Amino acid sequence: MRAAIAVAAITGLLVAAPVPVGAAPSEAARGKDSKSYVSTENGPGRFPLRGAPLVVSKDDYAGVIRVVDDLRTDLGKVTGVEPAVGHDTIPGGRDPVIVGTIGKSPLIDRIIARGKLDVRGVEGKWETTVEQVVENPLPGVRRAFVIAGSDQRGSIYGAYDLSRTIGISPWHFWDDVPVQKKAELFVRPGRHTQGTPKVKYRGFFINDENPATGTWAPGYFGPGKAPGYPGGLTSDYFAKVFETMLRLKANYLWPAVWGRAFAEDDPLNHATASFYGVVMGTSHEAPMMRGIEEWNRHPTGTGEWSFRRNPDAIKAYWRDGAERMRDQNIEGVITLGMRGNGDVSLPDGDGIDLMSSIIDSQRQILRETGLIDRPQVQTLYKEVQRYWDNGYRPPDDVTVVFCDDNWGNLRKLPDPSLPARSGGYGMYYHFDYVGDGRNYKWADTINLTNTWEQLNLAYRKGVDRLWVVNVGDLKNEELPTQFFLDYAWNPDALPVTGIDDWTREFAAQNFGQSLAPAVAELLDEYGFLQSRRKPELLNRRITVDPAKDLSTDPTAVVYNDQATPFSLTDYGEMDRVTEAWIDLARRATRLKARVPAAWQDAFYQLVYYQIKDTAIIYELRRAQFTNLAYAAQGRAATNELADTAERLFAEDQAMSDYYNNTLAGGKWKNWQLQPKIGYGNVERYGPNAPWQQPELNNVALPDEIYPHLKRIAVPPAASMGVALDGGSETTLPQFSPWQSQRPQYLDVYNKGTTPFRYRITTGASWVHVAPASGVVDDETRVTVKVDWRRAPKGVTTVPITVTGAGSTTVVQAPIENPAIKPVGFLEANGYVAMEADHYSGKAGKWQLLPGIGKTGNGLTPVGGAGARLDYKMTLTSTGPVKVTAYLSPRNNVLPGDGLKYGVSIDGQSPQVVNVTKATGANDTTMNRQWARNTSDNINRTTTTHTIDTPGAHTLTFWAVDPTVIVQRLVVDTGGVKYSYLGPPESRRS
Repeated sequence: MRAAIAVAAITGLLVAAPVPVGAAPSEAARGKDSKSYVSTENGPGRFPLRGAPLVVSKDDYAGVIRVVDDLRTDLGKVTGVEPAVGHDTIPGGRDPVIVGTIGKSPLIDRIIARGKLDVRGVEGKWETTVEQVVENPLPGVRRAFVIAGSDQRGSIYGAYDLSRTIGISPWHFWDDVPVQKKAELFVRPGRHTQGTPKVKYRGFFINDENPATGTWAPGYFGPGKAPGYPGGLTSDYFAKVFETMLRLKANYLWPAVWGRAFAEDDPLNHATASFYGVVMGTSHEAPMMRGIEEWNRHPTGTGEWSFRRNPDAIKAYWRDGAERMRDQNIEGVITLGMRGNGDVSLPDGDGIDLMSSIIDSQRQILRETGLIDRPQVQTLYKEVQRYWDNGYRPPDDVTVVFCDDNWGNLRKLPDPSLPARSGGYGMYYHFDYVGDGRNYKWADTINLTNTWEQLNLAYRKGVDRLWVVNVGDLKNEELPTQFFLDYAWNPDALPVTGIDDWTREFAAQNFGQSLAPAVAELLDEYGFLQSRRKPELLNRRITVDPAKDLSTDPTAVVYNDQATPFSLTDYGEMDRVTEAWIDLARRATRLKARVPAAWQDAFYQLVYYQIKDTAIIYELRRAQFTNLAYAAQGRAATNELADTAERLFAEDQAMSDYYNNTLAGGKWKNWQLQPKIGYGNVERYGPNAPWQQPELNNVALPDEIYPHLKRIAVPPAASMGVALDGGSETTLPQFSPWQSQRPQYLDVYNKGTTPFRYRITTGASWVHVAPASGVVDDETRVTVKVDWRRAPKGVTTVPITVTGAGSTTVVQAPIENPAIKPVGFLEANGYVAMEADHYSGKAGKWQLLPGIGKTGNGLTPVGGAGARLDYKMTLTSTGPVKVTAYLSPRNNVLPGDGLKYGVSIDGQSPQVVNVTKATGANDTTMNRQWARNTSDNINRTTTTHTIDTPGAHTLTFWAVDPTVIVQRLVVDTGGVKYSYLGPPESRRS
């Protein structure tokens, strides 16, 4: 993890092992791990897999018989020998692998009856498997490797777990991950099991599937089979999805919905789900096992999707869905309730009587069709949560599914004061989203620590019946999807301290052990950087109008879709964030050169594309917004920056073109059509432009640079301009020997095409500039430094004179050289900034959350009354100071009126802040205040305190709410400037 890496680097212990150029990836993730039940080396009692025939009973589930064929193919890919498959008949001469389901496979049941296989703790369990080398399992069989499942999916998971263990990636189709050949494979003796899943139903929602899946899939698998709907997704497409689900030990799917009807687009879709053994569901807006698109295609009655105005037609529509489920014997989880057509609130109002009537009618239909005992859910998405908050409770056997706010922050958790529900609780989560404040669907932007914290919180609070996550297209969200499903299977096996190990295993699974550490390091840094802000939001700056009350007035939040969120003038912020991406891309490029040819396509899809292209976008945005700033100043370098931005845009388009036409031999044709740069251009594509992807008539448009670049006419005559660090026209940011930000600078620039000479002098011999003279073609950056050994104590202002092109400019350099003894964090440049985990003392128990913050780690309280964090600091200022707490943008998930924390200085009574009320954020209406917090991925609130004397002070952060996550604290003594990340952390004595 980033925290562990940082510590190792500081102590000099971080050593990166070189990866031999052109070397093949080593044995798969668990191949040489002593914890694995498969090895490439023989040993006492080990069972040879290479060439061992596979045996399954023809009486077993169709899904189990099918998975044995996949296992045969997988073993053939790895060993070079595709084994024979027998159905009930065991081929002579070789010890077999026997796969089957307890109580369904006569082969397995005979082995159990002979006392050869111990199935205690497995039989009767949900989706549980035992794998064991068994001596004399059946008459005439010397020994066998037995994979026995407690039920259909238990057997399927066991077979696929063997595939994964020998080196078959679950993403072999979606990311073209090849396999490393192994001459031999052996199963270790002993009894092996993956245990029983802790979350019963685990899966994902393929959603927001346009333009990627919606364009690529009909081209690759063929058009939909419903007349007039060629964009439908067929059973061939879903077969690939189902296979991947099962390889990941998922069991539950919400299929794509936008213009697509799972049951109609291919008549074999439901049958294919049953064949594979997948549980089907429908999304929060699609009740009674019928996608809303089915209604859109075949409306009846008045045609309205309204329970009040068209009830008979609606109920008949639902009955048809229930009867189809019964008649086709579909294994499914039935969604209850109702939302408006188009993923909106109901047109009929939100009265509890209405929702109660809807669910009562649906339950009556289920009774009449014999489905009342099937699992059912009510998903409290967006406004639907109001019913719960206002006291409505669905029948006790219905699973209540709480939702996040579409940005990875839970909205509600079970109230422990309520009686237990037989239906339990579930969770709907997001890795992809279309809506306010802006879509995020182009690339994986998930921070695994952030996800872990929310999943862990949900599970520990009793949410364990059903978990589903919106993964967009599935492809491009591989890492977080697998993490989500692995965690759901066994949360206890994945503590926060194990995330780094998990990421290395993911890397090894796809690229082998030798490349895994380097790949994992890239993916870890990528997740940290990407979670700072969604790429789609890189041309939106969000500010607060100080004349308005943020807590009550949504218009206090001001959007500027033609500005960068990062500061161009303060703290070197734009350069720092861009350079971090450039460095990551440089490292990815170096590693790419070492990846074997067979793994290049997989590396491009799982690692390189998202890193390199995001770096290109950041470089483009820096050039773009610097171009606009320069144009306003009339700088001669303006047009060159426009050229740079256009070159970078061409690089971005070239990467997409490679993805669409060359990658994997053209397999992913038209996959990468997702625009991510042109958001916000209302003139081009209408009023939805602030949040919706660039599109017209629901079809994504080719991307563009927006806001538009500017070019200026540059006169021939030289003309000098001077621009200052910090953006002031007259005064540089204050200098201090305690400062942590980059050295102050000034730019001497030309407004003409003719070069000119410049010269700079300072009003004090201990203030130095470099270079102090030279020739300016377009621009020259001059660094200003102070010789602190000679600088007087106290505050001094030194003039700096710049002469060139026939003009002179004088700027001021305010310099503070403190005379007080430094203790703790040190004030400089008008602030003290402290990362949360850099406390000087604490009380209570706190959980470190590595890399969850936009600038570092986070802390959350996990027990102990009066939990607090103390920070020693030295202030040179007196009077009122403002303390801003940077918290993860969480919602109020527990009973109470808001998320709260407290701040005090020097033992004064804490000022308690209700974050929910102070920011005005409403996660139900998803107002602008909420969109500000989620878009900026931070929750900032401020308290004001009075400092009587300069010197040492102690700031204390108090945990009032146990779900608060503090990332950093900033004390503004009068110098904090606008920036997205906040000022750099202060120095500590």
